[in-house]
Amino acid sequence: MILVTVGTEQYPFNRLMQWIEVLLQTDLIKEEVVVQYGNSTILPAGAKVYRFLKEEKFQDLIQQARIVIAHCGEGTLLLLDALNKPYILVSRSQQFKEHVDDHQVELGLALSQINVPIAWCPGDLVRFIESPRKVSVADVSHASAIAICQSLQSRFGQ
Repeated sequence: MILVTVGTEQYPFNRLMQWIEVLLQTDLIKEEVVVQYGNSTILPAGAKVYRFLKEEKFQDLIQQARIVIAHCGEGTLLLLDALNKPYILVSRSQQFKEHVDDHQVELGLALSQINVPIAWCPGDLVRFIESPRKVSVADVSHASAIAICQSLQSRFGQ
């Protein structure tokens, strides 16, 4: 089973919902898909959907999942990183009205530099689904973490 989660943001993440629907319709996903869709207004046909999940149910679904596809939120990253489960992150973008700014895009770019799986297109999801890999941010060297922080600081100027 694949678990897709978009968190509890007030903004829809319809782009990810459309990607999942296309992958289901074209049989590029051939297993059960459970989607926590939050405030998305497009729901992927063929998936079992929940708007929000209670913590216990969410944890249970994560344990059952073969892989997790999630939005690139800091809280979600920390939760998934603490588990021994392959995950791939998809950044919400201001351009598509999925968030108020592009901090998830910036985080995704920084994480991709340390080989955390990030999906920038549906093809990235297909490749990950076929060959998932476990990566832990905790395994990142101190020097890499400092480089990421410096990169983000230079982009945001604080």
